[in-house]
Amino acid sequence: MKLKVTVNGIPYSIDVDVEEEEQAGIGQIVIGGAAGAITTPATASVQGASANAVVAPLAGSVFKILVAEGDQIEAGQVLLVLEAMKMETEITAPKAGKVAAILVEKGTAVQGGQALVELSDDAA
Repeated sequence: MKLKVTVNGIPYSIDVDVEEEEQAGIGQIVIGGAAGAITTPATASVQGASANAVVAPLAGSVFKILVAEGDQIEAGQVLLVLEAMKMETEITAPKAGKVAAILVEKGTAVQGGQALVELSDDAA
């Protein structure tokens, strides 16, 4: 690569060899963990979360919980709201079903990948 550098008003032409290091990709993040899940090109390890768990996409604190255990929910329904750096993030249901368990309380600090709500496939 040829660069032009000016030092104290005097222009210099410089040849520079640049070695590019190959950077390994991270993999994939799976949100929802079931068929129809959203994937992005990065990897997150979610340990201890079941396939029916709705997990936090980022670290923050629980600002609002909008459902209760036993509630019937629709795909895309807002389950709770996280707050991180004065920004609110709505956490939605990846599929229709029933809220089996709410694993956090209002004000709880959560980490990315942490299970927030457990869903069941019950339609009744």
